[in-house]
Amino acid sequence: MEFERRTLWEEEPASRERLPDPVRDAAVRAVLLVAVAVTQAVIVLLLVAGGSWLTAPMMLCTVVTSVVASWAVLDVWVTRQVWAQRAGVLSTPSSAAHTLRRERRRARRRERAAAREGRPHIPRAHSV
Repeated sequence: MEFERRTLWEEEPASRERLPDPVRDAAVRAVLLVAVAVTQAVIVLLLVAGGSWLTAPMMLCTVVTSVVASWAVLDVWVTRQVWAQRAGVLSTPSSAAHTLRRERRRARRRERAAAREGRPHIPRAHSV
């Protein structure tokens, strides 16, 4: 009787691509700072319920940490946008640019053909 060998760890293809390193780093920072801010908020609630003198200084620290955590979350968004602009967007010319380029190419061909035949070329007015 043979047993089928199965591995403990099997690789599965990811459903989404992995985040770029700068975006992932910013996201990890943001998650850690938000976790610290939430923990401090819970501690402040417990200190208020207990009537401790530590409530005021801890409240100030919590406000500062909340501002820093909000900034970190905004940093994730900005880093993702910058990464998309620098590395993720492929620039393609618009159809208007294609049309203008095609018209210029045709005009150059007409000029060269007229120069070969020896007659003067009369440029046509462009319709916009």
